[in-house]
Amino acid sequence: MKTRTRLLLFAATTAFAAPAYAGESNAAEDSAEAEAAEQPAAPAKPAAEIFSTGMAKGRDRLDSATSTSSLKGDDIQRFGPRALGDVLRTMAGLRVATGIGEGNNNYTVRGLPLAAGGSKYMQFQEDGLPVLEFGDLFNVATDVYLRNDFTVNAIETIRGGSASTFASNSPGGIVNVISRTGEQEGGRAQFSSGLDYDEKRIDFDYGGKLGENTRFYVGGFYRQGEGPRDIGFTGWRGGQIKANVTRTFEGGYVRAYFKLLDDRSPTFAPYAVNITGTNENPEIRSFPGFDLRRDSTLSGFLGPVITLDRNNQPVALPISTGQSAKSKSIGFEAQFDIAGWTITEKMRYAVNGGDFSRMFPNRQNTVSAFANSIGGPGSSAAYASGPLAGQTIPGGSLINGNGLLSLYFVSFVRARSLDNFTNDLRASKVWEVGGGKLTTTAGLYYVTQELDTTWLHTAMIVDAAGGGNTAQVDIFNAAGQPQTLNGYFAFGRESSLFRRIFDVDYRVLAPYGSVNFHIGKLAVGGSLRYDSGRVRGQLFGADLGGGRVGLTSFDFNRDGIINPAEARTAFLPLDRPAPVNYDYGYLNYSVGVNYRVAEPFSVFARYSKGARAAADKVLFTPTVDPLTGNVPSGDRQDDVIQYEGGFKFRRNGITVNATAFHVEAEDQNVLNGAANATNRTYKADGVELEGNFQRGIFNLTLAATYTRAKITEDRLNPALTGKEPRHQPDWVLVAVPTVDFGKLAAGANVVTITSSYAQDSNQLRMPGFTTVGAFAEYQAAKNLQFTLSAQNLFNTLGIFEVNQASVPANGIGFARAANGRTVQASLRLAF
Repeated sequence: MKTRTRLLLFAATTAFAAPAYAGESNAAEDSAEAEAAEQPAAPAKPAAEIFSTGMAKGRDRLDSATSTSSLKGDDIQRFGPRALGDVLRTMAGLRVATGIGEGNNNYTVRGLPLAAGGSKYMQFQEDGLPVLEFGDLFNVATDVYLRNDFTVNAIETIRGGSASTFASNSPGGIVNVISRTGEQEGGRAQFSSGLDYDEKRIDFDYGGKLGENTRFYVGGFYRQGEGPRDIGFTGWRGGQIKANVTRTFEGGYVRAYFKLLDDRSPTFAPYAVNITGTNENPEIRSFPGFDLRRDSTLSGFLGPVITLDRNNQPVALPISTGQSAKSKSIGFEAQFDIAGWTITEKMRYAVNGGDFSRMFPNRQNTVSAFANSIGGPGSSAAYASGPLAGQTIPGGSLINGNGLLSLYFVSFVRARSLDNFTNDLRASKVWEVGGGKLTTTAGLYYVTQELDTTWLHTAMIVDAAGGGNTAQVDIFNAAGQPQTLNGYFAFGRESSLFRRIFDVDYRVLAPYGSVNFHIGKLAVGGSLRYDSGRVRGQLFGADLGGGRVGLTSFDFNRDGIINPAEARTAFLPLDRPAPVNYDYGYLNYSVGVNYRVAEPFSVFARYSKGARAAADKVLFTPTVDPLTGNVPSGDRQDDVIQYEGGFKFRRNGITVNATAFHVEAEDQNVLNGAANATNRTYKADGVELEGNFQRGIFNLTLAATYTRAKITEDRLNPALTGKEPRHQPDWVLVAVPTVDFGKLAAGANVVTITSSYAQDSNQLRMPGFTTVGAFAEYQAAKNLQFTLSAQNLFNTLGIFEVNQASVPANGIGFARAANGRTVQASLRLAF
């Protein structure tokens, strides 16, 4: 009770002291070059905060019936090079579970469920267009193709509101990463190095004029190193480069841009953890010899990933692949006026692909118990790789200080094509009507999204050695006969499941429109969008049933003998494809009202109904007819309904926003990666609070989100109806204080999440935790700056995920944690 009271007091303080990152946004050239705010502020008034993501036109936040936040690129960079997920954890209203790596992290908003990772209900955009049309594709979520570097001018988020009508598949909201476009002449070069971990990085950018009305911008980064965890090899290598050219003219602009991304980074998984205590108050600790914050099962002694490839031919793939994301894109955008209409055109073509590998645990135990579970009573173990290869492991030995062996499946996904073409054309006009202003907008959105991926697997038995020293282990039965082959338990998973080919094309056409009438202090508006989709393709895999066989034997070592591991070889039934052939269509709409009570204060209310179209999460499930490829009409999208209302205040360096919300949502998905299908409805209620206080050298940003969510109906497992969704904390709290003396500046970001359930059965409760980031920067000269920054400064053991539903009897479990403390130093030269 005392803890809850303190949290409520903190939230109340947040509401009246301070909304997160409410600084100016250069979101789009709507406001910066061709479209001023609809009601420019008079000289005596505070500067308007123009926001355009998920809206018809750039608009002052106090005149908009939406919940929005923005964060400037310069403020992002002060805390050092960080993955996008770590940045978004500090923004109001978002729930972000990181620790997986640079990408494939989990994002949601307002109690919407996180059943299978990625970002199902929020659209991730780059410069106003989606990076991928679906944000939660298996193993390749949108953020694997986004990087945080100097090229980021701002990040804007809209939660609920008109997001569902100004973008497809975004009923929960939009995250828009906005690029710099060379408004400021000059450049920067920065060298960064980890002080307590291995990573070297170079960032650069430069912008300038090519003529009186033409400017350019180019920027990017390159990095390499072992990274924040000990993995025994160079896991991080690569970078990106982005460039654009902009031509301005009276009433508009045109811009061309491109991006090249080729970057490799590891994927981290749940690892061995000691769980004791009670379900309500568990003790979660690292085992001796394996620090959950710093270590990883990845190692230079593992691999390669030996399996059969897409054509059922033997292949050996490097385990160091991690998230090897590759993307090449080219785009064009323009804005101009014709007969009072403002026309905006955005187009991008992106070639996306890469290889994505990850290890995920199946089971673990002490040496003797694990060996006996594989080979029967009296079985033994011996190292198959590493410096101790060939040595027997005594049954009762506490190898590595913990005495554990584990079975890990290694997933290797080859993304041959996630290419997409996107075009968004809209026209807006402001009419003088009855003493007010009527803004009308009409638009047409079109996208093609390819999904051509192959799932390959192998299975390894490994120990739990820290310091990047994990090795493979062989198991022998009581008669001394090998049950594994050089540490491989199977060349697939234990069964033929999850060896798949997805070869599917999605086409989406969405006309949309909005009207907004603003008279005096009152603004009333509504918008609608009709999404129609065409889905065609084919699937390969034994999961499709119908007599398809996906398990065989294969003599990988060519010795003429089929080892038990070789008898567990998965292959693709290439002669038995299943079609995918269905269309869908649904209406999204949103209506809202905003009342500007006084110059610094407004109130608003909104109702929205949107949906998210089904993508790969319904494929390889009974939802798709394996003979016709059809999907029942009721299963082609998941609807989301949102009610929201609140107030906004901005005066004398104080900004306060508060929004209360009620959400109802459907979710057809899969739980735990690919193992269990779900078909549910949810509801959630809560409050978003955010504020900013600025006085002289001091700035304080605070945010708090309170959410109570419930599974209102589980159609497949009625016992879960009424339960609280897993991984849903009651509170997410953020505080970002900074102080700037000119030559010297310092600050921190503090993020707290309260406890949540590990699984939907609502037994084991994962403890809440707080992480602190910090920076200190010194302006040594006009063009020279030194920065010291840290993430997870106090080396907190923060648990994002626990595989077990309750405290295990033997105290052995798996958990995924936030990375431990990392400290880096940066030297920046401006020119």
